[in-house]
Amino acid sequence: MFERFTKDARAVVRGAVDQCAEAGGRTVGAEHLLLALLDREASRASFALAALGLADRKDAVRTALEETRRRAGLSRAETEALAGLGIDVSEIVSRVEEAHGVGAMAGDGSAGGGKAGDGKTGDGKTGARRSGRPGFGREAKGVLEQSLRMALARRERHIGDEHLLLAMTVRPGPTAEVLADHGVTHESLTRVLGGGGEAKAS
Repeated sequence: MFERFTKDARAVVRGAVDQCAEAGGRTVGAEHLLLALLDREASRASFALAALGLADRKDAVRTALEETRRRAGLSRAETEALAGLGIDVSEIVSRVEEAHGVGAMAGDGSAGGGKAGDGKTGDGKTGARRSGRPGFGREAKGVLEQSLRMALARRERHIGDEHLLLAMTVRPGPTAEVLADHGVTHESLTRVLGGGGEAKAS
């Protein structure tokens, strides 16, 4: 699959590994892919994000991703479901951070891999490779796989960074929620990028 990745898509993947490593994480999550995309310039995804008004709101997206990470990667829907059961996630985060420091629930920096702090990718395997570089967690792998589906649905031969971004919008979870909260949805991206097939999350 990686032979289909364009130079821009490969740069995003490398950037995601760097984002994870800089945060002290061991497992690359979907949020690291998004952070790497936000750093890109002069690519199809960066132009699409600018067209949707995100160029001036990148810091707000970064802040929203950090808040998600602090909640141990729980999406807003998961937080609301727990609230319906009488569990106040914000209160739990506050108490844990009061006792153990800000970001204590963030674990290894992977809001999309395994459970916070377990160092696993979600399939029971350790995310870090022997080289000491972060490995890819389940959510990041899912985005990469979904990007191939996006490219095929659009009848495009190569996987660009725009396909990675499209994939993030259709995979349920915190990254898609953060994007949607900032006006970046599959529908709005498809309008900006032009046509293409429909390949929703599977």
